[in-house]
Amino acid sequence: MLAAHRISQLPADQGAEVAFAGRSNAGKSSALNALTNHKGLARTSKTPGRTQQMVAFSLPPYRDVPVSRAQDAQERAPTSVEGQSAADLRLIDLPGYGYAKVPLEMREHWKLEIDAYLHQRRSLRGLVLIVDIRHPLKEFDRMMLEFCFATQLPCHVLLTKADKLSRGQATQALAALRKQFAAEGLHATAQIFSSSAGTGVEEARQAVVNLLHQSRER
Repeated sequence: MLAAHRISQLPADQGAEVAFAGRSNAGKSSALNALTNHKGLARTSKTPGRTQQMVAFSLPPYRDVPVSRAQDAQERAPTSVEGQSAADLRLIDLPGYGYAKVPLEMREHWKLEIDAYLHQRRSLRGLVLIVDIRHPLKEFDRMMLEFCFATQLPCHVLLTKADKLSRGQATQALAALRKQFAAEGLHATAQIFSSSAGTGVEEARQAVVNLLHQSRER
């Protein structure tokens, strides 16, 4: 694990990585922990806005261990897989956005760094956008979706906290979001997800692996 205040402090820009983005209270850290089957990987808190840096989590090679067993690359010797070492595969936890109690100066710093990361990072293969299923898309969510569409960056949406709704309500929310994507011409995939109930975890893991395999022209 490596925490970076600026993109220049992230691991070398090579290999493949998938970024996780979302508002501060959407359940991003819990989703990361559920996907990697590691409860302490990303810090969770009842206080939104705890992720105050970009955090890089190295993954083991594809053929050795699935995404459900993410670990620090320093714990094992790098293994070559199709020209990529273990350290070349990463998940990037971007700072949560939109929490008012975070100082304005810090929020502006995050905004600039996230923008620079998305535009400049050549190893970025896709984005997982965390959205609370109980609420409509917020301005930040729309901004991220529009950026992904404009730059042809694959995006997968996790509608989190699905355990707070009935199965029927969750299904309706997913259908409404997909209808909204079609109406607005946004090409993103989406699914129902709950870190606490384990809903959609395997589907989301496969989506992350698929994103890591994406080739992307810059």
